[in-house]
Amino acid sequence: MSHTEKLLSIIIPVYNEQLTIGNIIDRVKVAAQKTGLRNEIIVVDDHSHDKSLMIANQHGVKLYTLKQHMGKGYALRAGFSKIRGDIIVTIDSDGSHLPEELSEVLAPVLEDKADLVIGSRYMNHKKVGARKLNAFGVRLFNLFIQLLTCVAITDSQSGYRAMTGAVLKSQKLKSSTYEIESEMLVKTAKKKFRVTEVPISFEQRTYGRSGVDPVIDGFKIFISIASAYVKG
Repeated sequence: MSHTEKLLSIIIPVYNEQLTIGNIIDRVKVAAQKTGLRNEIIVVDDHSHDKSLMIANQHGVKLYTLKQHMGKGYALRAGFSKIRGDIIVTIDSDGSHLPEELSEVLAPVLEDKADLVIGSRYMNHKKVGARKLNAFGVRLFNLFIQLLTCVAITDSQSGYRAMTGAVLKSQKLKSSTYEIESEMLVKTAKKKFRVTEVPISFEQRTYGRSGVDPVIDGFKIFISIASAYVKG
């Protein structure tokens, strides 16, 4: 199958991001068009109580809404169940990821050099101020994953990713919140798929507040890493 025949599915989970979701959708559309791939954009609204759902509905994408707030992991899993793509991309809706870097994130998959590509904040030349999970916490997760899987990565918690359909079909994801990135990475590595990273820019949100609790969600991530490795 040639590149132009492949279908790209882009999933954007959203929860109370009325200030950014419209802009992100528009920019994702432009970036997806530039790849030359057939594409579908799927927004999963995690029962937002602001205008996120209304705004997304005005931007001509496939839109699904959860009946109650379930968490990022659940929203992504809901999106995964609806996709038709040969290649899948996930990107956050708060504006921290640049849709304009979509081609760079996709490149290793399109060149058949990787099955899962993680956009790493920590491979860039710029310093990153991480409010969600600080750099020290991310390094601990990275080290734990490397000890278990022998896969060395710099940003195991990044939500900007590209993967083949085969990766997604190979695993039964269970996470409901932010630990889904770790679960997916460990299960992918354990099944011997090729994992690589590419540097991305990262723009820390300057409004609102993150939904991540460093202690509670950090503990969930450690448990998720261990469980994904042991249970597969």
